[in-house]
Amino acid sequence: MENTETAAALCAVGAEKVVSNELRKLGLSVTDSGFGRVRFRAGRDGLYRSLMGLRAADRVLLETGFFRAEGFDALFEGARAVNWESLVPAKMGLKIVKVRARRSQLQAETSIQAVVHKAAAERLCKARRLERLPEGGAAAEVRVYIEKDMVSLLLDLSGEPLFKRGYRTEGGIAPLRETTAAAMLLLAGWKRKFPLYDPFCGSGTILIEAALYAWDIAPGLGRRFALEELSIANREIEEAVREEFRSKLNFERTIRIAGSDADGRAVSIARSNIERARDIARGRAPQKGIRTAADGRGADSGERPGIPQLKIGAMKDARPAFTAGPGAAEGEETGFIVTNPPFGKRLGDPAEAERIYGEMKVLRKNFPGWKLAVITDHPGFESFFGGKADSCRQISNGAIPSYFFQYE
Repeated sequence: MENTETAAALCAVGAEKVVSNELRKLGLSVTDSGFGRVRFRAGRDGLYRSLMGLRAADRVLLETGFFRAEGFDALFEGARAVNWESLVPAKMGLKIVKVRARRSQLQAETSIQAVVHKAAAERLCKARRLERLPEGGAAAEVRVYIEKDMVSLLLDLSGEPLFKRGYRTEGGIAPLRETTAAAMLLLAGWKRKFPLYDPFCGSGTILIEAALYAWDIAPGLGRRFALEELSIANREIEEAVREEFRSKLNFERTIRIAGSDADGRAVSIARSNIERARDIARGRAPQKGIRTAADGRGADSGERPGIPQLKIGAMKDARPAFTAGPGAAEGEETGFIVTNPPFGKRLGDPAEAERIYGEMKVLRKNFPGWKLAVITDHPGFESFFGGKADSCRQISNGAIPSYFFQYE
């Protein structure tokens, strides 16, 4: 059996349960979770699997050290005890990119950063017979988390954050992170057998993440990772995992995913993003010259079978885009509206956002019996929408604290 190591998946605060469930479905063992971080056990295969397969995680990190430190001497010794030379290639430097200390005796983040870097550099220089580490080139990135005096040293395996899937070159105004969109879908309980609609689709992030899920596309399938530059990289294992994920792709499934937006340019961008996501999954470069509504393609009729349907239109005019599928069981046609309406603070006009929240009442009439899931930075959304949510949880969209309201 392959040796396993402890790793951590970073995610939005509020999405820890989603990421834990994802890890288990990938065959990995979750050890604990809390405050935007889920720790798990994985061998080399599992590390690649988590990097490519997690939808709601922003980063995957390898835990290189875990020890108690109530003072700087203990912190130095613990960091120096890590076998850095087996992880970091000889020509690569090392950077401490983030420090977080909570409920611990060590609190000065700049001092923690300096001590850990000094300890790791001392060990690496001694092992390589160097006077100083290489500077100015590639560097392994390390994060330090201290909670109740327990230190966790984490080596970044992701490189670019995992929400950078590669399919979005333009996000439009106030884009929603891909990982947050995926977390919303999973928290809402949407499955591909149900219709899905986003009446504020913007650049299409929610719809594309739903399509990736429905087509069984691993979100990291078409991108590279920092792990590939580290000493623990294994190209044979990596390619085996990629091929396993590729073998699951299924573009023939019937999907009932649709959306609309009043901004025609946003709809055009969304169409391009959908095509790019499909191309990346197939392992080829994005196509050039994609035809969109903006260059003569019909806004309502230009979609191919099995592709999310998009159209230009105001939220108040949105309607279910699909009839019942063949063989649908009674009650199965309950659909899901999952959406990211304009954020007041982010767009600079809270009053306008509140007006839109009030107008969203029409969705109850236009989509009878459908479930509704909404993310917003406004804690008073319910009062403007005119109904108490069945559930509300805090979840972050990048650095913005937000609220996820669900109406059953």
